[in-house]
Amino acid sequence: MAKEGDGKQLHIATNEISPSTLKIQYFTSSSAMAPEELYKNVIENMIPLHQLLGFKLEEIREGYARIKVPFKDALIGDPRTRALHGGIVATAMDSVGGAAGMTTLVSFEDKLSTIDMRVDYLLPGKPLDLYVEGQIIRSGNRIIVTSMIAWQEDKTKPIADGRGVYNVKRVASH
Repeated sequence: MAKEGDGKQLHIATNEISPSTLKIQYFTSSSAMAPEELYKNVIENMIPLHQLLGFKLEEIREGYARIKVPFKDALIGDPRTRALHGGIVATAMDSVGGAAGMTTLVSFEDKLSTIDMRVDYLLPGKPLDLYVEGQIIRSGNRIIVTSMIAWQEDKTKPIADGRGVYNVKRVASH
């Protein structure tokens, strides 16, 4: 296991993922991923639900993440009006809040899980791509709180906003 200061960088091999296990490998070679690539790999490739929904990480930095959910007919919740399913919007918001929280973790032994989430649906989602962003508004030793927003064509006209509360367990001493 890599330890802080031992010169090893973290690399996740996605070809070793099964539904029940996630194997993490450490490499000292130049093939190790940069943090942004690592986050992108985790969000887009390692979470089966994200793969199913087609999540694309557009931006990530300390305390912030933005994800795109490309539209497909399978995301429709009301076939009469062709409105997006509210569960898709809520899932994307929870995921982007968690992604923002993930930027505060410093070890793969650290854990992050959703405690509570509130979503206010402001407008029906159209059959268009969905964008969601999450921003940490409080990061403590055990709790992270994020603010999330979802929009489609115009960020100034959100279709939903919300707040997520996440439990964080920091295993390694920092």
